[in-house]
Amino acid sequence: MIQNEQQKMVDSAITSRRSIRAFLPTPVAREDVESILDVAARAPSGTNTQPWKVYVLTGAAKERLSAEVLRAHNDQSLSRQHAEEYAYYPREWVAPYIDRRRKVGWDLYALLGLTRENKAGMHAQHGRNYAFFDAPVGMIFTIDRIMEQGSWLDYGMFLQNVMIAARARGLDTCPQAAFTQYHKIIADVLQLPPNEMVVCGMSLGYADPDKIENTLVTEREAVSTFAKFIE
Repeated sequence: MIQNEQQKMVDSAITSRRSIRAFLPTPVAREDVESILDVAARAPSGTNTQPWKVYVLTGAAKERLSAEVLRAHNDQSLSRQHAEEYAYYPREWVAPYIDRRRKVGWDLYALLGLTRENKAGMHAQHGRNYAFFDAPVGMIFTIDRIMEQGSWLDYGMFLQNVMIAARARGLDTCPQAAFTQYHKIIADVLQLPPNEMVVCGMSLGYADPDKIENTLVTEREAVSTFAKFIE
């Protein structure tokens, strides 16, 4: 099959998307962020409910949120007071999911020279999430609490659209479930209304090509392992 230019561009935007964990300080124009969100909002949603809401943080606002979350993250007594509001991961891990989880974690730590014994180093690296990996733009996504599982499926398509639209503009992202543990702090800093639940965060900016953590490319299973063609 001969690829046309449109197919190549779309495929490239999808396949070049990676979770970037170190960003350049290069600013991102507000117009570009608005354009990305405008495109992403074309995501399908059941009966056009469009359940997404986005808080775009830059400058002092982003730094304030990061500082408040990091203060709790770096204090064990405070950190223990915070827990995720919804279960992102399974309550009981089984193969092959636990194996994939462990591999990506240790592959990243190996690049950074972090061993299993270096708990402080791993803690600090995890804390980089809360600084949005130094990206100039941080986003917090929320959903109305009345929405059910179908709307969360819709939300995933919206998030993917954000990341792909960013790639089309030469930008990179990192979707971050890590923020959900500190949803109470986020709600306080952003003055979220009580009906809004934090879905995740996301870093947005230009990848730092000199940072070794950005060389990590995660593996994907072959189509033959997860798809069955029935005729």
